Amino acid sequence: MPQVTKGSFVFVGGTIARDLLYPLYFSYLSLLHPMEPIHMVDLIGQHAAIENELNAAMQRVVQTGAFVKGPEVKAFSEELQAYTGSRFVIPCGNGTDALQIAMMALGIGPGDEVITTGFTFISTVEVVALLGATPVLVDVHPDTFNIQSEQVAAAITPRTKAIVPVHLFGQMADMDALLALSEKSGIPIIEDNAQAISARWYGAEGKRENAPQSGTLGLMGTTSFFPSKNLGCMGDGGAIMTNDETIARKLQQIANHGMSKRYHHDVVGLNSRLDGLQAAILRVKLQHLDAYCAARNLAAARYDALLKDIPGIQIPVRDVRSSHVFHQYTLQVDPARRDALVEHMKANGIPTGVYYPVPGHRQKAFASYAFTLDAHPISDALAACVISLPMHTELTESQQNSICAALVKFVMQ
Repeated sequence: MPQVTKGSFVFVGGTIARDLLYPLYFSYLSLLHPMEPIHMVDLIGQHAAIENELNAAMQRVVQTGAFVKGPEVKAFSEELQAYTGSRFVIPCGNGTDALQIAMMALGIGPGDEVITTGFTFISTVEVVALLGATPVLVDVHPDTFNIQSEQVAAAITPRTKAIVPVHLFGQMADMDALLALSEKSGIPIIEDNAQAISARWYGAEGKRENAPQSGTLGLMGTTSFFPSKNLGCMGDGGAIMTNDETIARKLQQIANHGMSKRYHHDVVGLNSRLDGLQAAILRVKLQHLDAYCAARNLAAARYDALLKDIPGIQIPVRDVRSSHVFHQYTLQVDPARRDALVEHMKANGIPTGVYYPVPGHRQKAFASYAFTLDAHPISDALAACVISLPMHTELTESQQNSICAALVKFVMQ
């Protein structure tokens, strides 16, 4: 019989015993812990725990009337600088704007190429297209889902103006290799850090003391404060980080209509600003970010313990060179049954996500680039087999037991 201890157990008897006992064990958990309502992201619960802090922060803005720019935006920028170790933080309207502003600061436009991955949210590739440049897509690693540095090296041409690695799902891409490529080629790196803020790069030597944060290693790093992000506001928001003072001035100018001084516009820019209310909210939540990441890692560890030995499920792979902040907890399952699994979980009151079902090289919006469709076999394979489970700061052990019980019931039948 299984020995039940805080959601884990020991098997004796090999495959037959395992196949018989796993379903029994998870059925036992379902009876032991009645189903609680489960959300993909529980912002209501997260905000309830800090309600007084949030109300006080928003009231400050209401009382000052500084809804655009103002002291809260300045203070948040300085506090995020201190938290990340970046010399400059330029807040903006959202994560997509952050990417576009960063590329505009490099003068990227028609005739230029930008190397990135298509296995990501569309904005990474979208902004390259919006600027009239050519996105050059390379494949990802099958285990970490992050960009393959070897393919980046092979894709560099005289027209390459930037390399944009995406730190997907909360874990950093191979920054040692990418930084070496950047130094050798002179091509700057823009880190798409929308999903991995506060992750740290330990490198091949595994140095954890004073390890640099994601978004601070390249020439620029961009991030998003969309509500569901690890550091999320109550609307839209984003930021660009850099240690280069000249680049920082360009970023600030572009984000404010290209303005050098009031009504003097030296370059074409954007109207992309973080508002005072969102900045005040982010100042509160930044103080809790370490605790939020710890809660996500605890939830990930519970999932690991429950699912690591289940046939037909590949749990997330950790790259020892990077910390993981688990913006998503993403499994790989049988592609022939993935969509049926999504429906099974939905029928059991459990939301899931598929990030991402159509990689960039197959998106209709980018058909004019005539990507070689069979050149990204790993991205295609992942698009068919990934499924993300609920992951947030308020996830309870009881909820995770219910999630895993429903999941195992399907994959073991």
